[in-house]
Amino acid sequence: MNEQPPGSMRPLVVRCGAFGDMVLLTPLIRRLAERFQQPVDLVSSGPWTIPLLQGQPGVGRIHLLESRNTPYWLNFPKQRIARELRRNGPAPAWFCDGNGAAFDVLQKGGVPKDWVLDVRDLAFGAREHFVIRWSRFANMTPPGLSVAPSMSRDGMIGDGTSPVAVQAAVIDVLPAWRSDLSTWLESRGLGNTTLHLVQAGNKRTMRSGRRDRATNTKYWPEERWAEVVRHIRHRSPESSILLLGTPGESELNDDIIRLSATKNVHNAALDLPIPRLLALMESASSLVTVDSGPAHAAAAVGCPQVVLFGQADPELYRPWGAAGAQAECLTGTVDGQASMLGIGAGEVTAAWDALEKRARPSPAVGVAAH
Repeated sequence: MNEQPPGSMRPLVVRCGAFGDMVLLTPLIRRLAERFQQPVDLVSSGPWTIPLLQGQPGVGRIHLLESRNTPYWLNFPKQRIARELRRNGPAPAWFCDGNGAAFDVLQKGGVPKDWVLDVRDLAFGAREHFVIRWSRFANMTPPGLSVAPSMSRDGMIGDGTSPVAVQAAVIDVLPAWRSDLSTWLESRGLGNTTLHLVQAGNKRTMRSGRRDRATNTKYWPEERWAEVVRHIRHRSPESSILLLGTPGESELNDDIIRLSATKNVHNAALDLPIPRLLALMESASSLVTVDSGPAHAAAAVGCPQVVLFGQADPELYRPWGAAGAQAECLTGTVDGQASMLGIGAGEVTAAWDALEKRARPSPAVGVAAH
């Protein structure tokens, strides 16, 4: 068994997840950095990982895979990452993927098998939220590694072997992001208004075919979104309403704006890189969204929100941010089955009315990093 103490090794985490998955991973990263007194290196995928996590507390080097499923001998990014891992020497690893396609990076990178904790080998509660799951996982130690006990704190939960503090998701909004947002808002004439946000689309929206196809389980009709927009305008007549998303969701936003026939509603989907999105959410008074990555990001920066769930279980996936912002989660059924289509526009507007909305911070001061 290796007896190296904390402070002499950099933990390694492997997680190839979607945008929201990577937000939910932040409790694991911060806890490991705290335990080992070192930055945590990350093997991941997706164009969102670096802009989301680079520069965050506890995050070390980020190694990106273009495809985790391509065989190792054809996968040049995997080979490059494995060479770097071998060059840096063995590191304890937390493998967080439910599929083992990226595991060969650890094997080829020289990480001893008993220095790896594989989430697939561990038992978690059937409806255990991922914030709790990653908090537990971060407190576990690979069997081949001996480290000093982690610090004890109040508010512990048990994992069957040792206690662990639940650390919710958190993203620190960097000063450069706030500065960029301020310039962007001023250029759109939105520099001094209350901001309310709407995220109607999701990754399924960008696929070809009808938006209301059965496979788009996060579809909510455009007419209902338009009703929500009109309600926000009625309740907050001097505010600006921004519809979020990626470029592939811009057409959906245009349709909602047209149906709402409401003034001062803006389609921001063509101009929202991730750092600007996070700073915008930090500044906004509220968000109404489908269950999505942006919902988790909003919670991580403290934006109050109403979240519409379809088939996903809120017990597992509700936004849970360290800033403690309110997240009202709505569910519906159609013919006895969980469905977002079973949520009425009136339910959403009532939940929005109940939100404890926050005042927009002064642009000169900003919001303190969490």
